[in-house]
Amino acid sequence: MSGTSSILEIDGKYLEGGGQILRNALSFSCILRRPVRIVNIRANRPNPGLSNQHLFGLNLLVDITGAQVKGNSIKSTEVEICPGKIKAGNYYVNTKTAASISLVLQSALPVLLFGPAPSQLELIGGTNVGMAPQVDFMTEVLRPNLEKFGVTFDFDLIRRGYYPRGGGCCKVQVPAIKFIKPASLVHFGKLQEIRGWCFVAGNLPERLAAAMERSVSLELQKLNCRLLNIEAYKESPDVAKDNGSGVILLGLTSGNCTLGVSKLGEKKVDAEKMGSDAGRNLCELLLSETCVDEYVQDQLIIYMALAKGNSQIKTLPLTDHTRTAIYVAEKMTGVHFVIEPQGNHVLLSCTGIGHENQN
Repeated sequence: MSGTSSILEIDGKYLEGGGQILRNALSFSCILRRPVRIVNIRANRPNPGLSNQHLFGLNLLVDITGAQVKGNSIKSTEVEICPGKIKAGNYYVNTKTAASISLVLQSALPVLLFGPAPSQLELIGGTNVGMAPQVDFMTEVLRPNLEKFGVTFDFDLIRRGYYPRGGGCCKVQVPAIKFIKPASLVHFGKLQEIRGWCFVAGNLPERLAAAMERSVSLELQKLNCRLLNIEAYKESPDVAKDNGSGVILLGLTSGNCTLGVSKLGEKKVDAEKMGSDAGRNLCELLLSETCVDEYVQDQLIIYMALAKGNSQIKTLPLTDHTRTAIYVAEKMTGVHFVIEPQGNHVLLSCTGIGHENQN
């Protein structure tokens, strides 16, 4: 690979030491056209190196940018990439497994925003699987937070895919933008509305969704929220053939905050307990009056670093995922994140580099 002497090296075993370092480093590399080498990939995981999901995400970015790449193979613990210009287009990824669609989207979305025109992704794999955000969380919780930065996407769920077979399908439309706006998510205001979805699929009876809804609603009564809308339903066979279940809950506030909780069904966890846990978790989150939840905070770091101006978020104590994302962002862009403890919260701020779309 030409120009390897100028490649920036990122240590994949830093803090959280998982796939997030790889995804963020690759996204920054493609947006900034800065060659990067990621070493010790997923060093802190039981099975280090690139898994199926990481490989498909990497190869998608190679397609989008026409990059030169080394190390793009299963179980590879080192990757070098030298990206070219971002190309708009229709991109197709079939993981042929239950590999997470959400994590593939996580790395491709910020890159395609800086393309010369809108792009479409068709992604096939796991839509609701463990160790990754459910696609519903991406659309109902993450997307409203990204919209504060002037970032959005259209999402069409064609078919759900659960572990172990996967086979879920979604189509994502990504617009091209000139730059990312700075955002301020620091005023919680008052709780205005709670929404939620309790769903089952496959051979699971609809009564399990109803049981989840009852236990969710029982927990959420503690908040005395006037607008409480929790739906319970069974997915049609056209949308989900395999067995699966889950809960997605979100709270909306007058301070324009969207906070959420999601739970995925497990064999040894009954429906009522899953609903109770989800409801209790959302109660705790909303009573804390934080503005960004712990599952969104790390996903905002790349947008804060690239934004044109100063962004601030009031959030809960930073997770290792977030600290890892900050490490990558500071190394790739030279920005500095300021972490100010404020009682039970943290005020996280950053003046972004103001990256502009050059197309």
